[in-house]
Amino acid sequence: MNTCLVLVDLQNDYFPGGKMKLAGIEVAAENAQLLLTEFREKELPIVHIQHISLPSNAFFFLPGTDGAKINKRVTPKGGETVVQKNYPNSFRDTSLLEILKNAQVGKLVICGAMSHMCIDATTRAAFDLGFNCVVAEDACATMDLIFQNKIIKASEVHASFMAALSFPYARVLLTKDAVKNIS
Repeated sequence: MNTCLVLVDLQNDYFPGGKMKLAGIEVAAENAQLLLTEFREKELPIVHIQHISLPSNAFFFLPGTDGAKINKRVTPKGGETVVQKNYPNSFRDTSLLEILKNAQVGKLVICGAMSHMCIDATTRAAFDLGFNCVVAEDACATMDLIFQNKIIKASEVHASFMAALSFPYARVLLTKDAVKNIS
């Protein structure tokens, strides 16, 4: 069984100058780039996930905008698959499961944005579909959230979601350790 890198929503709107800059996105993208380089060198499957917003009230990842484009740090190369999605779960109403099955993938290394939304939803779905998952936690980013009039800092949001995913859904590792687990 193959190991596949799944880069989720590393799109311009999450970066400086975008419509929804995330805390730590540049460090996360650098680490995602390290994973991408490693997967390319080992000629392992790579899937780029690109969120395209459809609701009329959406303000980021709008179709045809620069903000919806995959960031230059992790731009897909020829032959790398790009799956467009419209929901937090990268499997919902997409061809992702079929692509992974056709490539005989059994293990996923997941990274990207946002930790509390699309990384969480995609990882849980992947686990439920029988995949062995690794989340490269320092290659993920999120944002401050507000709940019951309290600001929850991005670092706390990220840590909480990584802790929740760490059992049973995934092995949550630093990028350097995820690289060692690529097979």
